[in-house]
Amino acid sequence: MSLTVLRTPEAWYVATPAGAAKIATAAKTTAELLLDRAAITAASGSADTVPVSSLALVSPVTAPCRVVAQMTNFASHVTDAGMDPETVPLTFFRKTSGSISGPFDDVVRPSHVRLLDYEVEIGLVIGREIPVGTQITALPGYVAGLVVTNDVSARDIQLPKTQFYEAKSYPTFTPVGPALVLLDTEEFQRFADLRLTLSVNGERRQDAVVGGDMIHRPLDALRALTRFQRLDPGDLVLTGTPAGTALSAPPKVVEKLAALLPPATKWKLFFKGQARNPKYLGDGDVVEASVATDDGAIDLGAQRTVVRWAR
Repeated sequence: MSLTVLRTPEAWYVATPAGAAKIATAAKTTAELLLDRAAITAASGSADTVPVSSLALVSPVTAPCRVVAQMTNFASHVTDAGMDPETVPLTFFRKTSGSISGPFDDVVRPSHVRLLDYEVEIGLVIGREIPVGTQITALPGYVAGLVVTNDVSARDIQLPKTQFYEAKSYPTFTPVGPALVLLDTEEFQRFADLRLTLSVNGERRQDAVVGGDMIHRPLDALRALTRFQRLDPGDLVLTGTPAGTALSAPPKVVEKLAALLPPATKWKLFFKGQARNPKYLGDGDVVEASVATDDGAIDLGAQRTVVRWAR
């Protein structure tokens, strides 16, 4: 049975049917908490609780840590980007852990960024040391649990320079939480049943179930990643986003014509068109993201962030 871990600036909690029970632990980081599983289990049976709504929740994944993300990993998103899902390789990029923010914190758009986008994703939280070359046979034991994440992206930084690292690493560009849901072995079998949703100002933008849409599942991704990248407890691996982001591919005819233009001219025209796209995030926009199975058996919770433009 899953355990839902919550964090405030002062303490760790476990959600119970009666409320949130404080975990008796000295852990300061996610990595340290995951080594104190007995304390988490003990708190889950406590009758001494407070209302979850009374807690000022922050990200259950602490920094510093590694943040690794899969690129274009949902067939619907790949198609929306004008590519063929059958030809998309398993690829990764890194984000700074300084981009991690809480599930209810503001998302701050830097003053030089114009095209701010959203990407709801499922985050895998690593539960043990995974040295390079580890032969991973199953998720349980290697992945402790799952979190809701939003891979916020500055498209006008990312695209012309193919600079994912900068475009996705500004402070507040990785809202995480509200909960870290620790799954048991059987619950990991329901990963394909998880539905990702994201809305902006109440308008549903993204809505997809993992099964039938996610191209490279977590087990395959971790096997590929650990061929070259060490992972440790508390590290975060993002698993991709479905269709519905603000960015989408231009019509094929336009794309072919643009290919004939000099790069500077092509990008100038592209961004002029994108500037008219109302789906990019504006000052004061409210972004709500959630991940859960339709029957509610596994529920990672919902985050609500407000976009603020730096002046």
